[in-house]
Amino acid sequence: MPTDTVPRPQSLMLTFLGDQVLGRGVCVYSGSVIEVFARAGVGEQATRSTLTRMVNRGLLRRQREGRRMYFGLTERSEVILRDGERRIWKTGAVNRDWDGTWSLLGFSLPESWQRQRHDLRSQLTWAGFGPLFSGLWVAPGEVDVSGIVAELGLSAHVKVFRARADTGMDIAEMIHDTWDLAELADRYREFDALWRPLAHGGDTGGEDPLALRLRLATEWLRVIRSDPRLPVRHLPADWPAAAAEETFRALHARLEAPVRDVARRVIETVPAAS
Repeated sequence: MPTDTVPRPQSLMLTFLGDQVLGRGVCVYSGSVIEVFARAGVGEQATRSTLTRMVNRGLLRRQREGRRMYFGLTERSEVILRDGERRIWKTGAVNRDWDGTWSLLGFSLPESWQRQRHDLRSQLTWAGFGPLFSGLWVAPGEVDVSGIVAELGLSAHVKVFRARADTGMDIAEMIHDTWDLAELADRYREFDALWRPLAHGGDTGGEDPLALRLRLATEWLRVIRSDPRLPVRHLPADWPAAAAEETFRALHARLEAPVRDVARRVIETVPAAS
């Protein structure tokens, strides 16, 4: 049993919202959230604190119905959840259809702007970029970073281009020099080793299926969010992303029916107010 995967409560909450709230036009009862999280090993106080923090950060909104409090999505949380949904089910973990295009982003910030530099680098990493040189970052495909740059207030300091590598350039070597492939491959292999026995009929040990699938999806999203989706034809032949993704999808499908049954019994929702 993969008992050593303990996602942060907020990460688990986002997975729960994406699974049970996103696209349904509903708000979920706080007591239901507390019960689901208790099944996943998260205490009531930690769950309540997570709900409060997410409201304060604009990721959730409250909706009172009589004496009961319900929680619904905000525009901000819906954007985050749609991005996770897209990464899991649409783009996937293996980039087989790369068209040879790269996004290049150059920036020049004053030396005193250490916080802005850190924030920009963090956001670029999240968006799939890697540092080709100190002030020049690169990502496969056409990546739109206009929102990131505008939100950080750095539009005057950043330039973005689309490009293709010259014939004869060793793209595999460039990828190896720009991204930590060993660390990324280890994350995929660890995920696969942890969950594959259950994906292929292993005993769940009686663990609640809803809690199990929440932990599965949270851990998978953590892995693929750290992956810039580099073109697979320029990666090592034994690249482990495909095997890990097969494990995730197989176990997710195996748990679908029991999760649906548990959710029907324990999750109470009301229509979201307009």
